[in-house]
Amino acid sequence: MVSIVIPVHNRKELLLRAVGSVFEQTFREWELIVVDDGSTDGTRQLMRGLEGGRVKCLFQAHSGVSCARNLGISAASYPWIAFLDSDDYWLPGKLQTQLQALQENPQYEIVHTDEIWIRKGRRVNPRKIHRKYGGWIYPHCLPRCIVSPSSVLLHRRVLEDRGGFDESFPVCEDYELWLRLFSQRPVCLVPDALLVKTGGHSDQLSRSRWGMDRYRVKALLKMVESESLTPLQKLW
Repeated sequence: MVSIVIPVHNRKELLLRAVGSVFEQTFREWELIVVDDGSTDGTRQLMRGLEGGRVKCLFQAHSGVSCARNLGISAASYPWIAFLDSDDYWLPGKLQTQLQALQENPQYEIVHTDEIWIRKGRRVNPRKIHRKYGGWIYPHCLPRCIVSPSSVLLHRRVLEDRGGFDESFPVCEDYELWLRLFSQRPVCLVPDALLVKTGGHSDQLSRSRWGMDRYRVKALLKMVESESLTPLQKLW
């Protein structure tokens, strides 16, 4: 059973596409938790129409994506958690393929996939520096965020052990979480592109703050100060 968490803020039209991709999944044993982060564009009214059955809708004052995801996690009923950003969408076999990979590789508690990139309505090819990795990927995560939240499926005990999203990070919150998780655990990679990741739009979160590297440095300092790294990991 999978609990899917979608945080949303002022993305009424895009939300329908994301939710639709959940309903099109070939794997059917899921619940969907949509968390509205203080939208003012009619998203809340739209969500009222979606609520019911396997769809839960939660509302909070505008507090950021980390807080919204954590609220969704806290409301999750099932042991496996998947994230989907409101401007992304899944291909129909995404969850089924990931769960099959976990069944075949029970040593993993986290699995992610490759992805298709759409920028300003056009498909583009990711650069080599954005290559996806499986196994002990911590050193690959240091230069940049190479794992998309929308691609991840993980067991909730991973978050219970290492904590959820750090709510002091308005951006780079995924980068910070992956450093904590992947310094301690390997990740399974499904090499198939099962996520469509869109970008280039004006409300993209990564465009909302100047000096994004400030938050990456903050995440790296947090890792060093946590004393959870091995001597080799500190050298990386």
